[in-house]
Amino acid sequence: MLHFWSPHLDPAHPQDCTQPERYAIQVQASGGFLAIATDGQSLMEVPEPQLAHLFHAHEAALRAAKELNAEGRGPVDVVKIELDVP
Repeated sequence: MLHFWSPHLDPAHPQDCTQPERYAIQVQASGGFLAIATDGQSLMEVPEPQLAHLFHAHEAALRAAKELNAEGRGPVDVVKIELDVP
């Protein structure tokens, strides 16, 4: 069994990611970002990346973008968002 250690993961809280970057899905046509609407069931476009749904893992954001593009809801792309973490 392989075990990988990352300095950004706290073994006591493995689900909490402490890396300062996150990933958002950007709509290529408008430059806006996707967020989860207040109903929790649909997506809405927002102008700022801070208002978008932020993914902790690049792979999860890529998977969502590929699914949206495959459904004809794109083109969308994944962008890295730098956050200030105290």
